[in-house]
Amino acid sequence: MSDKASHNILVLGASGLIGRYLTDDLRARGFHVIGIARHFTPAQKISPADLELPLMAMAAADLTQLLRTHEIDVVVNCLGVLQDGPGSDTGAVHRDFVARLLQAISDSHRAIRLVHISIPGTADEDRTAFSTTKREAERLIAASGIAHAILRPGFVIAPSAYGGSAMLRALAALPVDLPAAEAATPFQPVAVEDIAATIAWLAAREIADERVRSVTWDLMQPQPISLGGVIAEFRWAFGTSKQFRIASPSFLIDFGARLGDLTSRLGWMPPMRSNAIAELRRGVSGDPAAWMAATGIVPTTITQVVGSRPATIQDKWFARLFLIKALIFASLVLFWVASGFIALVISYDAAAGILSAHHFPPALVGPVTVVTSLMDMSIGVLIAIRRTAAFGLIAGIVASLGYMAGSAILTPDLWIEPLGALVKTGPAIVLMLVALLMLDNR
Repeated sequence: MSDKASHNILVLGASGLIGRYLTDDLRARGFHVIGIARHFTPAQKISPADLELPLMAMAAADLTQLLRTHEIDVVVNCLGVLQDGPGSDTGAVHRDFVARLLQAISDSHRAIRLVHISIPGTADEDRTAFSTTKREAERLIAASGIAHAILRPGFVIAPSAYGGSAMLRALAALPVDLPAAEAATPFQPVAVEDIAATIAWLAAREIADERVRSVTWDLMQPQPISLGGVIAEFRWAFGTSKQFRIASPSFLIDFGARLGDLTSRLGWMPPMRSNAIAELRRGVSGDPAAWMAATGIVPTTITQVVGSRPATIQDKWFARLFLIKALIFASLVLFWVASGFIALVISYDAAAGILSAHHFPPALVGPVTVVTSLMDMSIGVLIAIRRTAAFGLIAGIVASLGYMAGSAILTPDLWIEPLGALVKTGPAIVLMLVALLMLDNR
């Protein structure tokens, strides 16, 4: 097939960092691309060919029908999860789904090339469920007899940033240095444009071409660079190279990872989790020689990528606020839970006394104190859980406005009390509004 329009490409995981870019780039090159994801944000779903499907729940027969319906020639699998948790199962995503996909390709009786996005390194270096299940998928693909290309990209540099890539930009924007051991870790990057160019090159090849029927390539710049070197490139772009920095001890990184693991149980996906830190310390390295020789692609270096896109004010804001986001949510959760607990348990008499002093009916003093305290703690719990965080923030804003309005009517003297508790409610409302606006990660 030489006509690009005749190549129908299926991108699985089309809402992710790599998948979204590939979907848009391949379409721009003239390929017909079906993008599949469990969920697209309104900003991502820009084409009728972007489909939301429950991929993890689809049997091999369902996948076969999908391939036949859209007459797929190339499948690009970008699916991946970093760590096990609620709604995330590394084995199910990396291994079990690939097994069903291979069965579906075989059952479709179509000449389909599978392009699988994996990870660099070797099996003896794998230490996490993320890496071991990725490697299991590679073995399944290699043994399948299906035409395939296993691509092992290095640290992906893209116009957008999620997860680990966002965390590195945050470190570049903030006055923080990694410990020396982590900073020295090999970390060969790759531009997402080069990944897209590789897949376009593969899609243009005849599936019968034995030279590319079964390949495994490392995709990354050949020039050695460390994790600290990658961050230094971003610092140059952010203009923060010369700013004073504080070295972060290793134990603090480990502590942050444990906190990240805890919050992941509440539905959040923080970049600092145990698997992320383990993979970071493992490093990102490989040999791109075979890839370069086969495709003729000269990898774009990180210096070229960063140098071609000087940081905008939007980039700087995002990087500066990325790690602060966790602090904002943690402080709001603590604020609401602690304020309710103190009023209900520690200072119940004082809280009830305020109402009594302002001539509340005695029969209502106790119930109002208890109900408002429980409401405050409930708001904190709602904000702590990712699925209910937006509702919790809106409830917190409404409750705060209610407290302010109610006090203006019933207890106006509280507005001028020395500690200014009600006056401080205004900034708290603004902070909740900021948190609400920061919820969107994509």
